[in-house]
Amino acid sequence: MRKARIIYNPTAGRELIKKNIAEILQQLEQIGYETSAHATTSEGDATIAARIAVERKYDLVIAAGGDGTINEVVNGIAEKPYRPKLGIIPAGTTNDFARALHIPLDIMKAVEVITNGNSMHLDVGAANDQYFINIAGGGKLTELTYDVPSKLKTMIGQLAYYIKGIEMLPSIKPVHTIIELDDRVIEEDIMLFLISNSNSVGGFEKLAPNAKLDDGYFDVIILLKSHLADFIRVATSALRGAHLNDKSVIYTQAKHIKVTPTDDMQMNIDGEYGGQLPGEFRNLQQHIEFMVPQEFINEQKNNNQTR
Repeated sequence: MRKARIIYNPTAGRELIKKNIAEILQQLEQIGYETSAHATTSEGDATIAARIAVERKYDLVIAAGGDGTINEVVNGIAEKPYRPKLGIIPAGTTNDFARALHIPLDIMKAVEVITNGNSMHLDVGAANDQYFINIAGGGKLTELTYDVPSKLKTMIGQLAYYIKGIEMLPSIKPVHTIIELDDRVIEEDIMLFLISNSNSVGGFEKLAPNAKLDDGYFDVIILLKSHLADFIRVATSALRGAHLNDKSVIYTQAKHIKVTPTDDMQMNIDGEYGGQLPGEFRNLQQHIEFMVPQEFINEQKNNNQTR
């Protein structure tokens, strides 16, 4: 019999996963899975639980919670000789990865995506000794993700980041940075860099509009030295996906990236602190098999045919 393990954050989404766990287990049992659940208790617990699921060779692991829970589960699976299929039940604040995969934000509809059985191998990012599903980055502006109060993020979403960015900008100094991209080197004073795996980042669904989750490439966005007027122009353009041609922005794609700042710069991994730079970023193409809606599979096929 096939085995499934649900790794869930019991506090996520107003405890909706916790309240619905019996029904989720039942739906999986009905399609032939011997199913069990693990409730996370602290930061990093989901990674440990995922590693155990890998060791026990579960056929399916389900990450239920926000992007942080999904990130931890991926960190327990990535680059292991055996990697189970991975399902997603979103219950976070922004749910960037679920949005990128067109997974419904309704819990039981997300379970239906898993029970329908459609899957696709998707890229995962590696940053030094960590892994990411949405984005890695650096620069003082990326650090605002730590400072935006969770209640504000819940109430006004991406606008919270925009407000915080404007508030911080006068005190932010650009950092001279060397960025090596495959066979190209960029050396500039920058406000931030973003290495995007998916097209949905921090609630901005058009920040990396050309990103594909199975092509082996990252979308790289670099914001050069900017004043307040430049930042407002770029941020406003980003809301509609029109920022990539802005004079203050460098946009490119790459599989392998090295970032070396000449001053202190923190690394941001899927919206959380990821240590200090320098850093090396690798795209692990089609590395993990995710349960996804048929709609997403059709969209990816169409995108690949038109490239």
